[in-house]
Amino acid sequence: MSSPQSQQDDATDAVKEPAMDMKFEVTAIPVADVDRALRFYQNLGWRLDADYEAGPGFRIVQLTPPGSEGSVHFGRGVTPAAPGSAQGLYLVVLDIDRARAELISKGVEVSEVFHHVYDTGVQERVDGPDPERRSYASYASFSDPDGNGWLLQEVQVRQPGR
Repeated sequence: MSSPQSQQDDATDAVKEPAMDMKFEVTAIPVADVDRALRFYQNLGWRLDADYEAGPGFRIVQLTPPGSEGSVHFGRGVTPAAPGSAQGLYLVVLDIDRARAELISKGVEVSEVFHHVYDTGVQERVDGPDPERRSYASYASFSDPDGNGWLLQEVQVRQPGR
């Protein structure tokens, strides 16, 4: 019987230490105009955690979406990536219709809700929420002023272990 402090690998009988926690907390998004991006994300209700400048070549801004443990960084000298090149940034929401309506009320252009089907073996985007309203299956998309692409994903019930 293995203790909570270690695990035994049945194949080798070697004792493994448990994995160290590694929490993904921030991602850098490339923007052309730091102040414009700051206004955009603050207008969404994101909390300003930091706005630090260390000379003309470096400024870092950190914001956190409501209820999130993860944040975004942007600024000058933060990432060499081209402004607008960050795509597939997910915001998980409990109610996609409500989240979409809230963004629209703040002046954000948001796609209609959609889901994917794989009938042909290829992912196909279909208008409307997932017919069964399964978690992880309904989306809406929007972009920030630079074109960085965000996806709202409806998750009402988390997968085990999440």
